[in-house]
Amino acid sequence: MKIIQIGTGGWGKNHVRILSKLGVLSAICDIDEERGRRYGREYSVNYYSSLDSLLGSEEFDAAFVVTPTSTHLQITKILLDAKKHVFVEKPLTYKSQDGEELVRLAEKNKVILTCGYIERFNPAVKIVKRMVKERRHGDLILLEFHRENRMPLHIKDVGIINDTSVHDIDTANWLFDETPSVVFAKAGRIKHEHEDFASIMLGYKNDKVAIITSNWIAPKKVRRFSAVCTEAIISSDFITQEITIENSDKSESLENEKQEPLQLEIKSFLNAIEGKGTHIVTAKQAVNVTEIAEAALLSSQKGVPIYLELK
Repeated sequence: MKIIQIGTGGWGKNHVRILSKLGVLSAICDIDEERGRRYGREYSVNYYSSLDSLLGSEEFDAAFVVTPTSTHLQITKILLDAKKHVFVEKPLTYKSQDGEELVRLAEKNKVILTCGYIERFNPAVKIVKRMVKERRHGDLILLEFHRENRMPLHIKDVGIINDTSVHDIDTANWLFDETPSVVFAKAGRIKHEHEDFASIMLGYKNDKVAIITSNWIAPKKVRRFSAVCTEAIISSDFITQEITIENSDKSESLENEKQEPLQLEIKSFLNAIEGKGTHIVTAKQAVNVTEIAEAALLSSQKGVPIYLELK
């Protein structure tokens, strides 16, 4: 299998590392010629400064698009038109209608289009998902997410909802195994061109709720979530991947093997291409996340709940 990657800055350098480690990286493309050259030499692959020159020179099976969100639509359309499988880092697009266009194009050309909602592949989240599905601690009724950190300097084209909160929107949808019917949010801006703190409430059927709190203000990095079930509270840390279960009688910690979620995510995409597995984020699910993020921004601006009918 031959895989190319477009964009190697910020988070993209990790994709390059893993794809090379897996022995599938064949070429990279970056408008920053110096950076592209550096990674090309480091990983012994061809490097290009334009997508046109890469497409004219390389044969490949799939592409990773790890570029600013505002460029996703144009780049991904070109790749899908070339009938290539595509992995796009989150969010899929800035506008849900653009995402829908990509969904239709992928279906037309019968190729896989997925999006990098990495927390689904976090071992801790997968364990909590299994517990919820098996109703090991009763019914899941409430999810709470906290993501806090100083503002990342490389994020300039979107605010915290589209960059950070979307992770937890997707995770909430996955753990509840459905999409919300109502969104209410408050957000503000202190240091960023866009919103840099937000609190989002997602309402699901049967009064189930997810509360998502994100900010780029706090000096300490926090990545944790809790699943409140009728018989226990399951808490976890996205970073340490530790899990704690508390009920009326006791508190216990679960031991699990820590693994790199990005590597698991990339392997899942490669397996899907080869027909060996189907656990990926579907393009439609990614569009739903974008539509929910749009609703959160609109709710924050108008100060009212936004009702949705997602499929």
